[in-house]
Amino acid sequence: MSKTKNSKFHIKLPLFIAMGLAAGILIGATMAGNESPKNNSLISSIHKFSNIVSYIQRDYVDEVDTEDLVETAIAKMLEKLDPHSVYIAAKDLELSKSQLEGKFYGIGIEFNILRDTLYVVAPLSGGPSEKLGIRSGDKIVEVDGENVASTGISNRDVINILRGEKGTKVSVKIYRKNAPELLAFDIIRDKIPQNSVDVSYMVDDEIGYLKVSRFSATTYQEFYEAMKSLKEQGMTKLILDLQGNPGGYMDRAVNMVDEILKDGDMIVYTKGKEKRYNVQYVAKRKGMFEEGKVIVLLDEGSASASEIVSGAIQDNDRGLVIGRRSFGKGLVQMPIPLNDGSELRLTISRYYTPSGRSIQKPYDKEHMEDYYMDRINRYEHGEFFHADSIKMNDSLKYETAHGRIVYGGGGIMPDYFVPLDTTMHSNYFTKLFYSNALREYTIKYYEKNQNKLKSMDYQDFKTNFEVSDAMLKDLVKTAKELDVAYNEEEFEISKPLIKLRIKAQLARSVWDNEGFFPIFNETNEVFQQALKIMEDDQAWSKL
Repeated sequence: MSKTKNSKFHIKLPLFIAMGLAAGILIGATMAGNESPKNNSLISSIHKFSNIVSYIQRDYVDEVDTEDLVETAIAKMLEKLDPHSVYIAAKDLELSKSQLEGKFYGIGIEFNILRDTLYVVAPLSGGPSEKLGIRSGDKIVEVDGENVASTGISNRDVINILRGEKGTKVSVKIYRKNAPELLAFDIIRDKIPQNSVDVSYMVDDEIGYLKVSRFSATTYQEFYEAMKSLKEQGMTKLILDLQGNPGGYMDRAVNMVDEILKDGDMIVYTKGKEKRYNVQYVAKRKGMFEEGKVIVLLDEGSASASEIVSGAIQDNDRGLVIGRRSFGKGLVQMPIPLNDGSELRLTISRYYTPSGRSIQKPYDKEHMEDYYMDRINRYEHGEFFHADSIKMNDSLKYETAHGRIVYGGGGIMPDYFVPLDTTMHSNYFTKLFYSNALREYTIKYYEKNQNKLKSMDYQDFKTNFEVSDAMLKDLVKTAKELDVAYNEEEFEISKPLIKLRIKAQLARSVWDNEGFFPIFNETNEVFQQALKIMEDDQAWSKL
């Protein structure tokens, strides 16, 4: 936040807030007939805080930003509660909400910043940019008359300049290979849906695959439409991929799992200090997939609403969970809008799976950094590779509907553990990925060969297209230009994975996620294990 001189209003604002809070507490206490020591202590603390801010503003030797002081104090205060109670400043709230509300207004492109240059990875289908003919591989070099090439532009900068109000105009100039001059476009911003169902497709004549990346405002409707389409294509078995899904809106997760569980089955329940936050959610409608095998894919990045879905399916013995132990977020936040446009997301309850287990992993309020480092610690302790590295607490043992043992105390433990496959990974591959060399090379290849690629049938591409040695040499050359030194030994280790990633990225350029994921999943060890278990009668006899 930039430092600004405070007006008299800004100087007094914290005092107004404090007095308003104190007045509200006094009125509440009076109405309840209970001026308890707790209430008196709280009022005294609020007065103390407002006095300190007032003294700093009036008497401190240097000018200060009162608003910044207050926001810092709020953030520090919430750090003493739990890992998920947060304060979101007004300036950050719109972006935060847009990530969950499933839509925003902009020009409709997937972008990437490569070598300080803003590339169009793909125009979003039906969006303003696609309608005007903006293409994959285009480089945006100017926005509203301002140069954006080689200026150190960040992802947040791009969002700030390209998003805006519906119907507003943004003028861009684009460099396109073989075009005689920069191309100018006036783009009218429009609603850009953010799909949370990344892809759905039939793996074979019976198995449908559906990947959900987060639980946003539109997730349930997207899920319903995808399931409807899969059933029309003959789906009788479902693989629901929640790997890396960080959660989102709980009610969307509840509605989703209601389509899979039978009427009356418990989905999840919550408990808080206040009884009004104690709520039970049960399946209450005739679901569209109450019969048929269900497998849920999880990993260490699956959290919150993802754990509600997987916990409900596991505890009701409706299906199998495959992968690695999930994140372990069992705290429920309530969004509370504040008068300056900011928002408090306050933890008001814990949620419990049908068997009664809380899946919130432990945290120490005095050492909160350990909580955020948990995934790294799991990796270092070998949990991603060996199931016996996971220490489950026998005092937190619960039973599913049919008597299978499950554990609380930290995430959903899958029914079938799948270790992280690192056999084809190397430092060289990691550098190719994080330097954007892989992405930059595939963009260049697509630019040169898009007519040929677009003329191909997808199944023909998936079956017959081969990444040649010449293509790999060009990738290595591109990587060197990005200061990624060639390592022959590591390249040979990762060669099959590199070839598959190039092929998958090229498929995405032509056929979007419907092209990318069937190829990518060929090296998704959790998905591959799910295909084997789907046909294993002994595995299903346990339910």
